[in-house]
Amino acid sequence: MNAILEALTKSVQLFLSVDPRIVEITLRALFVSGMAAIIATLWGIPIALLIGLNDFRGKTLVKTVFSALLGIPTVAMGLILYLVFTKTGPLGILGLLYTPAGMIIGEALLITPIIVSIATSAIESVDREILNLAKTLGASESQQSTTVLREALSGIILAAIAAFNRAIAELGVAQMVGGNIQGATEVLTTAISNETQLGHFQLSIALGVILLSIVFGITLVLNIIQRRRK
Repeated sequence: MNAILEALTKSVQLFLSVDPRIVEITLRALFVSGMAAIIATLWGIPIALLIGLNDFRGKTLVKTVFSALLGIPTVAMGLILYLVFTKTGPLGILGLLYTPAGMIIGEALLITPIIVSIATSAIESVDREILNLAKTLGASESQQSTTVLREALSGIILAAIAAFNRAIAELGVAQMVGGNIQGATEVLTTAISNETQLGHFQLSIALGVILLSIVFGITLVLNIIQRRRK
């Protein structure tokens, strides 16, 4: 028990010391996960619009596939991407393995099902009368889509935040694609895993506190914004 309390005390001291390495790891984690969330949102929302606003054969199957991909193990995704990005892989010529760019692409692919699934549900929940009214007023397809997106904004924001939280908290893709190279691709989750294996529990706990603070902080801000909008 004393060892646990000592580790917690020292982790708090590390957390408050503004250690340059901790700052670097945190900023890199925020950048990689933030960019991944932005990219996934940019290509995920059009997919969600296509699924949510149209009735077509196989729609249920498509939605089921995206829902199933929500639970894909990050280690499995990391392994697939490693094989794709390695020098002998299909995209090896791009040199993405063990780079922040490769991590961003990998995490963007990982969280795309979250964006698509949640955004599709939000779009489908929009009253069809709003879309019909826009059509009646002569709105173009892009204007109709904009109208629906405006009505489904809360759900879309929720999708983006959920995707970001998933990206910053995952380990498999960051570890296998990034390689946990100190000063280059080390992020919060990989650093926590590595430092724990080395027995540096104080640093691991400090990094864990930062990670949890980011996730809870962003979620809290989202809830406050949604409450004020209501």
